[in-house]
Amino acid sequence: MPDVVAVGLSVLFCGINPGLMTAATGHHFARPGNRFWPVLHLSGFTPRLMKPSEQDELLSYGLGITNVVARATARADELSAEEYREGGRLLDEKVERLRPEWLAVVGVTAYRAAFGDRTARIGPQERTIGSSRVWVLPNPSGLNAHWTAATMAEEYGRLRAATRTS
Repeated sequence: MPDVVAVGLSVLFCGINPGLMTAATGHHFARPGNRFWPVLHLSGFTPRLMKPSEQDELLSYGLGITNVVARATARADELSAEEYREGGRLLDEKVERLRPEWLAVVGVTAYRAAFGDRTARIGPQERTIGSSRVWVLPNPSGLNAHWTAATMAEEYGRLRAATRTS
């Protein structure tokens, strides 16, 4: 699954891993029940609701997408602890090279597994990767019933506001 990246982005969003629909289409967050695209718009990151097939347009807004683990699965719980750790190591290297203002990991469980931080919570983290700051966002998967699109948009909006003040 190719990343949507460039050097010096405002925010590099990092999914857990590609789902089967994403892998089949080549478009990030492509499953119809995934709320990433609506939440991105509701939070003000994009001026309109974008389709997964328009993902390359994110670069014009200073946004990009990558994943912790490259392997596609039906569910993230199919990934091993070692895949998360190796994904975290590779993500560190990628962020060092691309130098986004913020790395935004979508999923606190994935962040904890990839970076060995059992106490991480949703929101800004103490951790930095080079000059990049880190924010953990709720996972937009339709399986994450703890968060509604509206409450996710509030948290994504907090990150958006932080990009204008840092």
